[in-house]
Amino acid sequence: MGAATSLYSATCFIHGKYENGDLYPANLSAVVGLSGWLPCSKNLKAKIERHDEVARCVASLPILLCHGKGDDVVPYKFGEKSALALSSNGFENMTFKSYNGLGHYTIPEEMKEACTWLTSKLGLDSR
Repeated sequence: MGAATSLYSATCFIHGKYENGDLYPANLSAVVGLSGWLPCSKNLKAKIERHDEVARCVASLPILLCHGKGDDVVPYKFGEKSALALSSNGFENMTFKSYNGLGHYTIPEEMKEACTWLTSKLGLDSR
């Protein structure tokens, strides 16, 4: 549920509200989802279309999705569909990485790529 929570948080952040209308209090700089899926993807387009400020936030929020093609808990196609939903709704700074044979767990290669991605997106490489 970690990736689903991260991706749901991204959609709440860009709109500034939860689905129930309560204000979303956090400021996100980047979002990472490992072996997960995007909840409420059918409502995403409606959340974005109505507001220019939301569309700007959508275009700039960095998102990394990683998914193993051998995942038997959250099928790989859910990761693919989530990536497609995000990119087709204006999330231009979204990266989708797939791993042959990886199940519902992490491997050093995936962790290294996630760390490198975060370091780059958060501007930590110049420190």
